[in-house]
Amino acid sequence: MESKIGKYLKLGNHPVAVLWKDEMPEGAIHFQEGKWGCVVALIKAASKGKAACATKATTVCMGGRAGLGFQGYEHGWIEYFLSTGNENISNSEHYKKTPELAKVFTETIPRVSPKECLVFKPLDMVSEDERPECVIFLVNADQLSGLVTLANYDMESQDNVKVRFASGCGQAVLYPLSAEEKGEKACYIGLTDPSARKVIDKEQLSFSIPYSRFLELEQEAEGSFFATGTWDIIQRRI
Repeated sequence: MESKIGKYLKLGNHPVAVLWKDEMPEGAIHFQEGKWGCVVALIKAASKGKAACATKATTVCMGGRAGLGFQGYEHGWIEYFLSTGNENISNSEHYKKTPELAKVFTETIPRVSPKECLVFKPLDMVSEDERPECVIFLVNADQLSGLVTLANYDMESQDNVKVRFASGCGQAVLYPLSAEEKGEKACYIGLTDPSARKVIDKEQLSFSIPYSRFLELEQEAEGSFFATGTWDIIQRRI
């Protein structure tokens, strides 16, 4: 499937489709079991044309397992790692002021119904018998402005794009997975997690769309501001 939205954005990479599978697709890149790797690197690889995948066993990072929906956070360590540390954790992230606040975060992120494998691949590699859960765009500020505007274009409400605190993969993957599962239309800006930014291009953020909403926005794109002179000016400098 070729994205109309991607054309209007003059996207220099691929929109990334996210799909649940019962097993790893043949030839998809993945981390080795027991070896740490940042899930955001898999999303980035898919945006460059490769199929990638993750399972619970190949996702060592606790934030990655939670961020992909494989399992919730296990307490006793993570709330200290995300905040102030303790006598056993000297190199903590300080993303939350206290362990108590960090624990609230870990207890309130969405939960989804996972399958064995989560696949990331270019949208144009999705076959007719496949249905993604969401689509992730990796974009710069100009492209992000177009996506935010489009997400509000056909809606009475003005808060149809959200930014949530989470790991980078939680922002880009878990929240839109949950939205699709619940039939919600919210889109999500992500990759504001400083830890995730170490593996992504400095000008990029993610914009994730539940797949049902993506199909609607694909139809809305042609009659929208994308055909105006204002967007033409922006498009020329992308």
